[in-house]
Amino acid sequence: MSRRVQRVTFHLDSKKIKELPPVEIKAILRGADDLIAHGGRSLLAKVLKGSSSKDVLNLQLNLSPVYGFYQGLSEDDVLARIDWVILNGYLRLEYDYRLPLLVYTEAGWEIEKETYTNELLAGFDRLLETGQRPYDMGFLKDKNRALIWNLLDKIQTLGDPKYIPVLEDWELVDYKKVKERIQHVVSQLS
Repeated sequence: MSRRVQRVTFHLDSKKIKELPPVEIKAILRGADDLIAHGGRSLLAKVLKGSSSKDVLNLQLNLSPVYGFYQGLSEDDVLARIDWVILNGYLRLEYDYRLPLLVYTEAGWEIEKETYTNELLAGFDRLLETGQRPYDMGFLKDKNRALIWNLLDKIQTLGDPKYIPVLEDWELVDYKKVKERIQHVVSQLS
């Protein structure tokens, strides 16, 4: 006979926060990206607070672009903001065995996808400034496909041929469908 799983309970409390500015919503969603289906509210609060706790450092969450975003707030105030984001439908909690883990909602993923796309595009600009080819593009190989399509769409919409060298080096390391899409974008930019 199996024993009943004792799930960790949680209580969401946004502490009467009526609204969060878009920059804060984006920061919370960006911080959650490394924790999706692997971590919960408390760990996200530590990342956003800039904690140097063992779990944050061991998981290299201190490398997050929003690490320390809420450095000046208490952990309770950071948790209230995270709870607001959950209560307003940008993130949700799903149990994995006994722990509630963060997961994007469709609305939250749309915002994060755009934020991350802009971050990657800015990274491309920094790579191009170095001018040192070949560019190491292997970090994109196993990224979410919707994110990759969004990035390629954005590059195509920009219509700037300066991205061709980055795209050519990226094409060398990715999967067939992505290579085909990259070739299409390069032909549009040429």
